[in-house]
Amino acid sequence: MSAREKKLIIFFAIAGFAILNLLVFNFATTQRQAVNTRREQARQKLATAEMFRESSAQVTDQMAWLAEHEPQPAANQDVQTKLQQLAEREAKATGLTIKTQKPLPTDSTEGRHYHRAKIQITVSGSEQALYQWFDKLNMPDQLRIASQIRLTPNQQDDTQIDCTATIEQWFVPATT
Repeated sequence: MSAREKKLIIFFAIAGFAILNLLVFNFATTQRQAVNTRREQARQKLATAEMFRESSAQVTDQMAWLAEHEPQPAANQDVQTKLQQLAEREAKATGLTIKTQKPLPTDSTEGRHYHRAKIQITVSGSEQALYQWFDKLNMPDQLRIASQIRLTPNQQDDTQIDCTATIEQWFVPATT
């Protein structure tokens, strides 16, 4: 083999080696990027799982409380009637004067586990009597609250307050 042929073979060998190195380098780079992407996705999944684990204790406590205080299934009309009777009875017991009572439409959105019976009641009385009345009506363990309260001074008596309140009771609807 002549010197020129040897140089040509060496040249092609070096060129082939360089091309092979470039191909391997590109392949290694894409594999490294894929590994980094999978690692980052795994870190995000781990962070999400840890967040769920940390919040699961709180959610578990809330679910246990709710299971402990789950109301018995009842018909909408029964719950609304009992709610109105309770609000009226407690208002009279604390010395409030009932001006108006109005049943409101029940929030019975399809697919929800709990429905809400609502009444709007307007009472008049002293500030102390109103606080006592709200204290007896707001019972989270019975899933009952006064969701809206509007206070206005009484026009005839400065010592009295007029109050319009929306009282809501969450309940499990009776299955038919």
